[in-house]
Amino acid sequence: MTHPPTPDVSEGHHPPPGWHLIALELRAPWELWSVLPSWPVLSKAPAGDGHPVVVFPGLTASDGSTLPLRAYLKNLGYDVYGWNQGYNFGPRAGVLEAARQQILQTAEGTGRAVSLVGWSLGGIYARELAKELPELVRSVITLGTPFGGSHKSTNAWKLYELAAGHKITDAIEQFDLATAPPVPTTSIYSRSDGVVAWQASLQAKSRKQPRTENVEVFASHIGLGLNPSAWWVVADRLAQPEGQWQAFERSGTLARRLLFPDPQR
Repeated sequence: MTHPPTPDVSEGHHPPPGWHLIALELRAPWELWSVLPSWPVLSKAPAGDGHPVVVFPGLTASDGSTLPLRAYLKNLGYDVYGWNQGYNFGPRAGVLEAARQQILQTAEGTGRAVSLVGWSLGGIYARELAKELPELVRSVITLGTPFGGSHKSTNAWKLYELAAGHKITDAIEQFDLATAPPVPTTSIYSRSDGVVAWQASLQAKSRKQPRTENVEVFASHIGLGLNPSAWWVVADRLAQPEGQWQAFERSGTLARRLLFPDPQR
């Protein structure tokens, strides 16, 4: 299958995924089950160095949704934490402050910078907190996070307003979502995402922040945090030595090239 070239992410609004992609979200349970046959490969991911990792769930989700990913990262040797705030109903009063305090306390308690992993809306938290606390954040990895373009590039903005209790535009105006954090940042996205237009998850390159990248996987939005290919990317990115960032390597075996397409094609 061929795809059109990756567009300039500054284009603005991108239509949300259509019904055919929404229907494909039903594959999410199979993505989790695919971890079992993939385990011989997943278990060979680079070992962790023990640094702390905080994982933020998506909209209306809780730490239960990220438990499989967190268990995997813990198995690799990381000191892994959930966000510990129950269900994610948006950045209501006190939510970001509690997350900020968690990063501060984790960094102080471990004596090490913290990596942040965020799924969908959770990735917005990770990016914005990294902008506030760059000296305490080692890296940011997002999964299907819509930080580029219009809020109407997703099929979830009305759900956001219902869950958060405020207009989504009121929240967006408080942040410069499209600007990358000043730390190594990876955006994992899928062109078959049925919730977020994949173009809205592309980080524009800039001379000011060259340590950014977009990595494509084949996944649903609901299944991104359960998908073996996404897990591999997360593990690979977390394993980079601090201060020695390099872009994700897609070349190599045929399987690797098929699982992680070239975003420039």
